[in-house]
Amino acid sequence: MVGVNTNRAEQAAGPAAEWAVVDSDIGPLLLAATAQGLVLVAFHADDEVRESALRRLASRLDGEVVEAEEASASSRLAEPIRQLTAYFAGELHTFTLDLDWRLASRFHQEVLSELAAGVPYGSVVGYGDLAARVGQPGAAQAVGLAMGANPLPVVVPCHRVVESDGGIGGFGGGLETKRQLLALEGVLPQPLF
Repeated sequence: MVGVNTNRAEQAAGPAAEWAVVDSDIGPLLLAATAQGLVLVAFHADDEVRESALRRLASRLDGEVVEAEEASASSRLAEPIRQLTAYFAGELHTFTLDLDWRLASRFHQEVLSELAAGVPYGSVVGYGDLAARVGQPGAAQAVGLAMGANPLPVVVPCHRVVESDGGIGGFGGGLETKRQLLALEGVLPQPLF
């Protein structure tokens, strides 16, 4: 368990967030959810990544962050796990989860919300095009920073943002992970091996 002490009223309401590590087609994912919704998805959730992410999460939420005893039955994590499982099985194209945006700045939230609402499964958008969609046509680099700081990758599909020249662009989960997600959605061919 990672966290800081909370006052009695917060303790009575439960922890600030619950977390679990779940297996996926792109490796272990750390999922964390608050009473408001899914707050964090972290790639490559080995021990080091998990501890770092949980420390950062506890400090940002100013409360206790606890491991869900049975994540698939957790009231906060059951639906995110169900929807991610369906996504990786190719059965879900649009996530319908409640999201807690506290880990994103206002501009990042605006960009990420537009991305989630306006770039459907199986399609891509350029960094500059996404900047224009939020009324900041010259802010392609700022959009790139928002993608890199996305606290909810996969669910908020930053893997769908590519370079205007046709390049795949960067990705916080690594380029191979981005390729796998784009292949899953039919944007890139599936690897041969």
